[in-house]
Amino acid sequence: MANFESVKKDILQVMAEKGPGYDDGSIGPVLVRLAWHASGTYDKKTRTGGSNGATMRFHPESTDGANAGLHLARQFLEPIKHKHPKLSYADLWTLAGVVAIEQMGGPKINWQPGRSDKDPKTVQAKDIPPNGRLPDAAQGHDHLRSIFYRMGFNDQDIVALSGAHALGRCHTDRSGYSGPWTYTPTRFSNQYFKLLKEINWQKKKWDGPEQYVDPDDELMMLPSDMALLWDAKFKQYVDLYAADKEAFFKDFAIAFAKLLELGVNRPKI
Repeated sequence: MANFESVKKDILQVMAEKGPGYDDGSIGPVLVRLAWHASGTYDKKTRTGGSNGATMRFHPESTDGANAGLHLARQFLEPIKHKHPKLSYADLWTLAGVVAIEQMGGPKINWQPGRSDKDPKTVQAKDIPPNGRLPDAAQGHDHLRSIFYRMGFNDQDIVALSGAHALGRCHTDRSGYSGPWTYTPTRFSNQYFKLLKEINWQKKKWDGPEQYVDPDDELMMLPSDMALLWDAKFKQYVDLYAADKEAFFKDFAIAFAKLLELGVNRPKI
């Protein structure tokens, strides 16, 4: 068993070393995205996908368009894996997301070790979730519910987890979209919900995919973000989290912890 306090310190050290030259000065957002996407492939009916196995190392999951750019996050963490050989990639990726959220001012996430990795020598096609299980930013409320309900989440969870868009930005060479969601893309906050409500979002005039921008074209929202505003059941939680940061932090911490547990088989006590 790895020394997880030591692993946490090493994750923070990598963030300190690699952050200044990356995006907005932090690799935290891409570490959160890695943890999210490594876990968000779960299907509760077939009990396939999820964080256990660290199957993003293998084709076709590694080349899923939704995971574009995440090879960088995996590379950032590789020295930690070498330093702690007993540490599974599945535990490392999920723990890195938890550490990053807290380092960026977010809530403490309940995280447990115990995930295992699929062996490259014996992994089979059936062990790797098919592409298309992650949310498609171009879609609306029906798609969001289909994706998240498949994992076992409800409407409130969907909105809470979407609040992770307080972090990071989109890149045209990865998703095709461009820009940050908030003015502070390296600080975890409820600003995403406030801006979603307050700004008069307009379709961006460009040759790229449909996205929405503020009047100064500094910030952006995706169609899947706008769906939270346009769907009445989603919007009640947008309103709640825009007004109450503590409520958002509490609900996000619960939903994100649940997300990271998807696909993990633990002995029942």
